[in-house]
Amino acid sequence: MHFYQNERVALFIDGANLYATAKALQFDIDYKRLLMLFRNKGHLVRALYYTVLVEDQEYSSIRPLVDWLDYNGYTMVTKPTKEFTDSMGRRKIKGNMDIELAVDAMRLSETLDHIVLFSGDGDFRPLVAALQQKGKRVSVVSTLQTAPPMVADDLRRQADQFIDLADLETMICRDPTSRPMTPAPALAARATSERPPVERAYTSRRETNSRTVSIDASSGADQSAPAVGPRT
Repeated sequence: MHFYQNERVALFIDGANLYATAKALQFDIDYKRLLMLFRNKGHLVRALYYTVLVEDQEYSSIRPLVDWLDYNGYTMVTKPTKEFTDSMGRRKIKGNMDIELAVDAMRLSETLDHIVLFSGDGDFRPLVAALQQKGKRVSVVSTLQTAPPMVADDLRRQADQFIDLADLETMICRDPTSRPMTPAPALAARATSERPPVERAYTSRRETNSRTVSIDASSGADQSAPAVGPRT
């Protein structure tokens, strides 16, 4: 990785995409170590994490992670999913944070020198090009070490720097022997000492050009499998 120490850096993390990438590489991310890694690379201005939430569930498996990140140096950007019924009468939940991430990146770019995008989604290629036209350096973090690769080829080629998440594993992986995840109600009191939980839900699969998650109407259980390749 190449960073200048005087650069103003911001991280833009597509939560579902990063989770799918780490899962494909078979390791969990320690978000405290991730933050420290980039703090040591330059002047870290902001670390933004984007994810959707299912509002009508009594317990969301992603909520402990959202709470932990919010108390430990990350700016959380969330929105509720949208529910609809497909042509087969199946209940679906759709969530996409691409627009929010792109708008924030363009808005904050005036105060930044280097944008680090954690996503392999090819839809972000125009965003990377627009940021470069404003004189900003853009690094993309994803991986080529899976079959198929998690990063879209046109996004990787557009970036000023491609960082393979597999190369960061030893620096940001979660210790498997660390203490189990703290329940959500206790996170506020113990947020500074606990290791972060990992995102387990809402890594959605693309159907008819949008991200959707299949939900069983009677149980509310997530029936989809995490995506294993980039959206192009």
